[in-house]
Amino acid sequence: MPGFEVFGEEERNHINDVLENGVLMRYGFDAMRNGHHKAKEFELAFAEKMKVNHCQLTSSGTSALTVALASAGIGAGDEVIIPTFTFVASFESIIALGAVPILCDIDDTLCLSPEAVKKAITPKTKVVMPVHMCGSMADLKSLKEICDQHDLLLLEDACQAIGGTYDDNYLGTYGDLGCFSFDYVKTITCGEGGAMITNNHKYATNADQFQDHGHDHIGSDRGAEQHPFLGYNYRISELNAAVGLGQLTKFDHVLAKQREHYSILRETLSSIEEVTFRRVPDHGVESGAFLNFFLPDQETAKRVHTQLGRAGIDACFYWFDNNWHYYKKWDHLKNQRSMGKLPQEVRNGMQDFSTIDFSASDHWMSRTISCLVKVGWSEEEVQQRGAKMKQVISNVLSTSPAS
Repeated sequence: MPGFEVFGEEERNHINDVLENGVLMRYGFDAMRNGHHKAKEFELAFAEKMKVNHCQLTSSGTSALTVALASAGIGAGDEVIIPTFTFVASFESIIALGAVPILCDIDDTLCLSPEAVKKAITPKTKVVMPVHMCGSMADLKSLKEICDQHDLLLLEDACQAIGGTYDDNYLGTYGDLGCFSFDYVKTITCGEGGAMITNNHKYATNADQFQDHGHDHIGSDRGAEQHPFLGYNYRISELNAAVGLGQLTKFDHVLAKQREHYSILRETLSSIEEVTFRRVPDHGVESGAFLNFFLPDQETAKRVHTQLGRAGIDACFYWFDNNWHYYKKWDHLKNQRSMGKLPQEVRNGMQDFSTIDFSASDHWMSRTISCLVKVGWSEEEVQQRGAKMKQVISNVLSTSPAS
């Protein structure tokens, strides 16, 4: 991660194909496009890669989540359980439909805690949305059992973990629906883009229509298409899909390199007794997009993060103080600040953040450092990076008050 490190001839050839053909929009203009349909090609290829029946491309990972929820009938007042550690897109996509995001604690997987989910379910709960953060997964078997017991949908947000697997299935394929992001810094990129996958024909049909203003896409005359229901414009362009097609040919190589570099870094840090790693559920395999590790306490983690930066080791994150990915800095959500007036169902259903206790999440996040794993490093660069990280962490630990 990220895919832009491997831009090359494959992407350029597909983009030039679109430019020479002259049709940048994915729908219509059939007489002009000479049979070229990059978005459709990508959808078919990605569905085959993920071993699912249906893929719907969208304009972003955020819109993919919105389309997925809408395709399953989620709307005003429905509750969707999400983790405290995620990207803001999770609650944005829910609120966009008038539904209510219900934040829930994470555990040592850094993903949704099944035990916390059990306590968060109400009669209004419709969806459990685990977010597979930083390359690894939630305890999907336990979450699926909970969903089956309560007749809930399991929607996997695999935007940060494409290529990871659980029980020999790609992340995003275990639940009822799965979503991906193909933005500029993802493992494979379209520049901007996203995808929803499913084996449910009804959800796939709904998604196809919802993301294009409700067009039913029946027949060859776009002007004669019907609108079975309201939709919005979450379409991807042919140019973005063209980039994705080129990237998809490199997916296996990128994933292998990620995991190779991840393994080298993890093995190096494993020799430090005080460093431990997130739990990966049984039968799960990380994508290798990030190396995530715990330090003994919050103060040590903060010091290590600072010293890693001073040592020139970039792309290491201390999410506990990050305003994009952890609930503590989401004042706009907690205070319901919006440019317009939020729907009454959302305002009435929101949790009381002045009283809710997320100390279980704080316990893990305050001690966590996540380091991006790049594809373009040479083996020597990875070895040097690991050695430098080990030295920095060891130095901090040797001077900590508890040592």
